[in-house]
Amino acid sequence: MQVSGGSYITQNRIFSGTGMIAGVSLPNYEDFFVYTKTKTKTSDSEYRKAIVEQAIKDQAAGKFQGTSEGFNELQKKYVSEVSPDRKGIIATGLQKAAGNNIAVAKPIDVIELLLNGKIKYQESGKSVKYAEFRDSNGEVVATYSNGGWTMPHTKAETARQMEMCSIYNEAWRAAAQASQSSCEVMDGYVVGIEKTERMFNVLA
Repeated sequence: MQVSGGSYITQNRIFSGTGMIAGVSLPNYEDFFVYTKTKTKTSDSEYRKAIVEQAIKDQAAGKFQGTSEGFNELQKKYVSEVSPDRKGIIATGLQKAAGNNIAVAKPIDVIELLLNGKIKYQESGKSVKYAEFRDSNGEVVATYSNGGWTMPHTKAETARQMEMCSIYNEAWRAAAQASQSSCEVMDGYVVGIEKTERMFNVLA
């Protein structure tokens, strides 16, 4: 994951064993960083509690954000609540491309309008070589090229992800400060014992 133009994106990645449409290997929607619309009955307050608990757990384990499997799993659930239906947009778009029977002697650039978005693609023979998928708001939600996928996050997804990181970071820092304070109290207690022992030794 990285920031590009203010948006988080999943870099060009190749997925295998995920099925194919129009000669294109589909993304792995079980992947931590591949988001698609998933509505749950989890409330924002329940999510906030889970995020705080995960931050405290990660701080104690010496982990932070992406280094924590628990964080990645929770982030996928949290962000997917506002995600576009990437799975549906991609599948429908590729099926449209596969059903295009226009005979051409060279790659073509075609735009197919869909019910919930559109696909712009190039094909050679019966295989799609490049494809760009947009949602109903006109935002690019996925591109396919060189056998791999890149998935720019929508504005809603980026805002949701930043919101989660803000809650998580605040809780993580608070847990770190609490841990540091505990260590300082313990260190002071040990130093006090050592001073008392030295005093007894001198008196003896």
